[in-house]
Amino acid sequence: MKNGRQTIFLVDDNMTNLTTGKTILKDHYDIFSMPSGVKLFELLEKITPDLILLDIEMPEMNGYEALKKLKGEKKTNGIPVVFLTARNDPGSELEGLNLGAVDYISKPFSPPLLLKRIENHLLSQTQQRALKDYNDNLQQMVQKRTKQVAELQNSILNTITEMVEFRDDVTGGHIERTQRYLKLLVDKLLAERLYWEEVSTWNLEFLVPSAQLHDVGKIAISDAILNKPGKLTSEEFEIMKKHASIGETAIELIMKTNSDNDFLYHAKIFAGTHHEKWDGSGYPRGLKHSIIPLQGRLMAVADVYDALIAARPYKQPLSTQEAERIVIEGREKHFDPVLVDLFKELAPEFALIAEHCNTALAEARKKDAAFPDPSPPLPATA
Repeated sequence: MKNGRQTIFLVDDNMTNLTTGKTILKDHYDIFSMPSGVKLFELLEKITPDLILLDIEMPEMNGYEALKKLKGEKKTNGIPVVFLTARNDPGSELEGLNLGAVDYISKPFSPPLLLKRIENHLLSQTQQRALKDYNDNLQQMVQKRTKQVAELQNSILNTITEMVEFRDDVTGGHIERTQRYLKLLVDKLLAERLYWEEVSTWNLEFLVPSAQLHDVGKIAISDAILNKPGKLTSEEFEIMKKHASIGETAIELIMKTNSDNDFLYHAKIFAGTHHEKWDGSGYPRGLKHSIIPLQGRLMAVADVYDALIAARPYKQPLSTQEAERIVIEGREKHFDPVLVDLFKELAPEFALIAEHCNTALAEARKKDAAFPDPSPPLPATA
């Protein structure tokens, strides 16, 4: 469109029709006239019109052939085409409409009718483009808003998980590592189509990130127990075990105030079941075998492997080879045997994740030590 005027191509091998049509339309539109379909496609390389008036009976390439070619090319398939014809044949008209023509105009032209038909089709085209632009903009706005909500959600989530790790300072990097182990296992389940009936229903966009909340219940455990420099007594261990049900309850309360629960649905299961064991000796409910939700069985493998390779005040970290051996020995006792068989294949990748994350964590701690908090200490109080 140039200077507010729309562009029309008029294609007809009859010079009288070209002259007449151009005379009728030139005061309203930018008109390009051409005597053949071949010339039409030559000009289309340079200009894209808003509408094409196309004669049917032409040598070399008739109107039907030209229309098929127009509809077969991405650049031109959206241009509305109106057939010009001297025929009075419903069959020919139906053929053109089936090929994608928007209308027929009979020759010789009636100037008022020609102008009105073109006006209506261009208006319809303009409205369709405006609607498409509106829908595209609306979709972009929705995507932008969805991204903002997701970023806010992730920000809140990261803050909560950092609070958990900050209080439980002996497990630095645990949440990141377990998420990555979990993704390995889930991807392998999908690739092998194992537990497919269940896994195929999961919203995987939320599954792995929701695992960050598996230890959120530790927020309610006292520092004296959480960071005790030694092995817990049986009484202290009973208190520590409560973090699973506390986390589950906390997430359940949030779910009651949130209509979009896909993310929280998985988080609740991870929090409440990651300490259950295949043989029924786990906590908090002593669930057994496939009664334990699959999310909890997956998290148990990731969580225990990471606990084995991590340092504790009461133990040195085990090597990845030792951790691998212990997980495999836990088949049908602590762990789902199907998942242990997958773990055997993935063990080298688990080890690489552990090495990479621990290296990154060590570097971050070294950097923090080199650049301590510059804020002055608080004044002493009486």
